[in-house]
This record gives sequence, C-alpha cells and structure tokens, in this order.
Amino acid sequence: MDITPQISVDAKVIQSYGSGGFLIGNEAYRQPVFVLPDRVILWTAPPLAKLSAADFDAIAHEDPPVEVMLFGCPGGMLVPSQLRADLKALGLSIDAMDTGAACRTYNVLLSESRKVAVALWL
Repeated sequence: MDITPQISVDAKVIQSYGSGGFLIGNEAYRQPVFVLPDRVILWTAPPLAKLSAADFDAIAHEDPPVEVMLFGCPGGMLVPSQLRADLKALGLSIDAMDTGAACRTYNVLLSESRKVAVALWL
C-alpha cells in the first residue's frame, strides 16, 4: 500500500529558507511572507516587538478559515498574551516557533491537506 502523501502540483511547498529569504513553490522571496496552500502573500510587517492583530488581516478572513496558524522567526519568539488574545478573537490560534520548525511543520500539515498558514519573518 502506498502511503505517500499526495500534494497538489500547485501547492505552495516551502523548499528552503535562509538569511536571504525563502524558496516557495520554485519562487524566491526576500521579505516576510504569509504562505497558504494555494498562494504566497508578501507581508509588510512592523518590527517583531510591534506586531498587532491588524498585521495578520491578510489571512484572518480566509474561507474556509485557517485551521492552524504558524509563525516562524529566527530564534522563535514568545507571542505576547495580548496579541495572542487579539488573534484568537479573529479566529486565529497562533503557534510561534523557529523559522526552520515553522517551515517543516507547515509542509507536514500541507501534506495532510490541512488548511494551514505560516507567517515567515526574515
């Protein structure tokens, strides 16, 4: 029995990441991005310490809604409780982690056909 996950050819798989940016679906990105199964959204985000729920508006109203919201940044980060609460009010439960872990977790959830999104910070 073949148990290899079937990922759509058009799916936005994260192929690599580094200090210079990300390779997603064979396209290079050199700035923060939101990655969803069907598209990449360029993200003009403020410094990490000034993030607010409004900075996540680009993915807050997805239909169907995002099931799992990942946030990856170098070294990981604790999401301030107020930001976590504000995002929860928008229907986003955020899980912050190191960039590499966020990329790997996103790809695994994508392979499981989950409605996942990841915010990637350089």
